[in-house]
Amino acid sequence: MITDSLVTNRSGERIEFTYHQTARADALVILGHGLTGNKDRPLLVALAEGLAGRGWPCLRISYTGNGESEGNFTDSCITKQVGDLQALLDLVPNTASVAYIGHSMGAAVGVLTAARDLRIRVLVSLAGMTHTRAFVEREFSSIIPGQGNMWDEEACPLSQGFVTDLTEIESTLSAAESLTQPWLLIHGDADDVVPVQDGRDACDAAICEKKLVELVGAGHSFDEALYPQLVEEIDLWLKLKIS
Repeated sequence: MITDSLVTNRSGERIEFTYHQTARADALVILGHGLTGNKDRPLLVALAEGLAGRGWPCLRISYTGNGESEGNFTDSCITKQVGDLQALLDLVPNTASVAYIGHSMGAAVGVLTAARDLRIRVLVSLAGMTHTRAFVEREFSSIIPGQGNMWDEEACPLSQGFVTDLTEIESTLSAAESLTQPWLLIHGDADDVVPVQDGRDACDAAICEKKLVELVGAGHSFDEALYPQLVEEIDLWLKLKIS
C-alpha cells in the first residue's frame, strides 16, 4: 500500500506525504497543492481532516521541489508534477478508487493527468488554473527568469523551465475536452490570482459529467469560514461518484 512505502517519483526523488486513515480501503483521496505551496497549506489540511472525518482516506502530498520533498524548486513545473502524480498512482492498489483534489496549479496537474490516466476516477478542481500561459504573463512578465522570485518569495525563484513549461502548455482546455471522469469545479468569484473565468472556460470545454460551483466573494485560497462548505460539496460529489 502507498502509505507503507517510501514514495518516490520516477527519478527517484522522495515525495513527502501525510496520510489520514479511515476504515475504508476501497477509496483514496489525493490532495495536491498549488504553486509555491506544500501539503501543509491550511486549505489542504482542513479538507483532508474534514473528508477523513466523513470516512474518506486522504493523502496530502508535496510535489517534488516543494515542502520537504526531494528535488529542486527550480525544476518544479506542471509537467514534472504530472509525473509525480502518476508515480503515486503506480502505488495505489487497483481495488481503491482514486479521487484527486487539486488547488490552483495543482488542479491543472489533475486535469492533465486525468485526461491520460483513468486510474483517477473522480476529479475535483479548486480555483483551478486553466490558462497557464496567460497566468505566467500576468503574474511574472516583469521578472527575469533566473534573476527574480515568484511573488518576492526568496525560496521560490522563477526559473526559465517553469516559464517555458506553462507557456508551451498554454491551457488545459484540450485536456478538459477529453476528460471522461466526473468533475467538480469550485471557484471564488473574487479570485485575484486565477480568475473565475478560468473555471468557467474549463467547465464549458468539458463534455464529461461536471458541476461548477462559484462561491460569491471567495478569494484564491478560500477563507477558513468556507472550509466546511468545501468539505460538504466535495463529500457529496464523492458519495455520488464513488460507489
